[in-house]
Amino acid sequence: MAEHDEHPLLVSLLSRCAFPAPTTPVALAVSGGADSMALFFLAYAHGLDVTVHHVDHQLRPQSHRDIDVIAPVAEKLGVELLVHVVSVDPGPNLEARARDARYNVLPTDVMTGHTADDQAETVLINLLRGAGTRGLSAMRPGHRRPLLAVRRSETRTLCAALDVMPVDDETNTDPKYLRNRVRGELFPLMNDLSQRDIVPLLVRTADMLRDEHDFLEELAATLDPTDARALAQAPLPLARRAVRAWLSHPYPPDVATVERVLAVARGDVLACDVGGGREVRRSKQRLHLATIG
Repeated sequence: MAEHDEHPLLVSLLSRCAFPAPTTPVALAVSGGADSMALFFLAYAHGLDVTVHHVDHQLRPQSHRDIDVIAPVAEKLGVELLVHVVSVDPGPNLEARARDARYNVLPTDVMTGHTADDQAETVLINLLRGAGTRGLSAMRPGHRRPLLAVRRSETRTLCAALDVMPVDDETNTDPKYLRNRVRGELFPLMNDLSQRDIVPLLVRTADMLRDEHDFLEELAATLDPTDARALAQAPLPLARRAVRAWLSHPYPPDVATVERVLAVARGDVLACDVGGGREVRRSKQRLHLATIG
């Protein structure tokens, strides 16, 4: 890619990427699609010590051929390429299970090619699922997702400029997946209704909500969730967050569970079920988490 290192688009996009310092060893998740190939090009151009990881989920008949896009680039650039093959059975929650299978074989600090468009989609999907500020904050910017200030259209343009034909994954337009319907149906409708590109608006909303979420989390961390009186007297947004943090192992409690715990803190009831065979009980102005039975 040396002959393209000074391509104006490459230089422009690098100025918006959240990469660590040059020569830093990094692992990249590269599917062969435009976004991940752009991640590959940009990370290499930035001077990072790149190792590429490709995961074949075997969900498409031709998925084994995706590597044909990645391997020639890796060979030309002298970059190590590791291929992981995983099996994901058909059935419900396929996207989530495929994601789990993927991350189970990838390094914990792997970089992904998520873009600003992915960020905006995540905001809307989480909104449809009833998320609070944590979910609406979407993906946290940083080294693991260095392209969150880059648009999907720009990754495609970059691949074209560098003479690479990325993988066109047909599952990305399959309407049985919610994200695809948000991308293909909801986005165009919202753009039409607002008469503008909504992606920057949703990204900005996520950024603001993330700042507010972090601030409230910091305040809530000073509150002892086992102190019933302090919990009952605290501002409700902080009390909810303190309870959620307390009970977030192994999974965060839902809103109804948090409200039941707050009722115990107020003295409305003596105890409540919090799931997983556990209950929260009040005794001498303290809340205690115990196993039922």
